[in-house]
Amino acid sequence: MTYRIIYSETPDMPAAVEERAALTEEFSSEHQALGRARELLEIGEHHCVAVDDGAGNVLHGVRLQLKLGGFSGD
Repeated sequence: MTYRIIYSETPDMPAAVEERAALTEEFSSEHQALGRARELLEIGEHHCVAVDDGAGNVLHGVRLQLKLGGFSGD
């Protein structure tokens, strides 16, 4: 399964995605994708960071922060 990180330097992520202003990176494992998401959040230069697992599950905001912190939302 391919995991994709979607991030934006603008505060309005949905509009950024529609306008193709969002940046994306692809990873072959969840571990790699979450590691990169953590890096992006720690840098603090990006307003929006989301992880898409390719199966319709997207983690962003509080849910992403909880996953990175080791908490399960299941």
